[in-house]
Amino acid sequence: MNAFDISIIHFLNAFAHRSELFDTFVLNLSDNNLLKGGVIMALFWWAWVGSGDARRERRELLLFGLFASLLAVLVARMLALALPFRARPIHNPLLGFRLPYEMDPDALLHWSSFPSDHAALFFAFATSMWFVSKRMGLVAYCYSFFFICLPRLYLGIHYPTDIIAGALLGIGTAAISNVLWLRQSVTRPVVDWIDRFPAPGYVFLFLFTFEIGEQFDSLRQVATMGYHSLTFVLQALR
Repeated sequence: MNAFDISIIHFLNAFAHRSELFDTFVLNLSDNNLLKGGVIMALFWWAWVGSGDARRERRELLLFGLFASLLAVLVARMLALALPFRARPIHNPLLGFRLPYEMDPDALLHWSSFPSDHAALFFAFATSMWFVSKRMGLVAYCYSFFFICLPRLYLGIHYPTDIIAGALLGIGTAAISNVLWLRQSVTRPVVDWIDRFPAPGYVFLFLFTFEIGEQFDSLRQVATMGYHSLTFVLQALR
């Protein structure tokens, strides 16, 4: 623990468990994928279909942002598994954390909090949006902080340094798009394929953005269902 994390967590936690309406609103905001990734992915599609010059470059940057966001999440999860376990504020008895109304005290109990994969995911994409449009990038940054990351601080899911580390990871990953040859080598085949075969191309792109918007919840559920189904079949064949 450090003074920076403790001071901010205690400041935010002073407002918890005062208003059931407010606590429930923050909890629903944190749990609702439409209000998190759905809004950010709406910005993606707005920029994708937008008119203006340098359309191909804009789409390359947006596509690279999707890939960078996925990479940032993977790196964040690997770091969370490799680094020493860090209990979340909600599970840290030394903090004396006051639980907001309706908050599950066992939420993410065995998941290390450092770094924040939410911050890595959405700040990576916000950085890509910044390269496309400074105005839309600023909107994405502000939305990612105030409507995605800040509620997770209030609910005791993350420490401020978890958010900062995840955000820096996401920004650094997305900044690789400035390496022109790398960006074009990754995105040019995909852009060419979408232009040549728009029907399957846009189906793929829609599903990709849908899963990012849901933080891959649906994909994880399908994978879990497939694992349990396979386990059941293998046991039945014995």
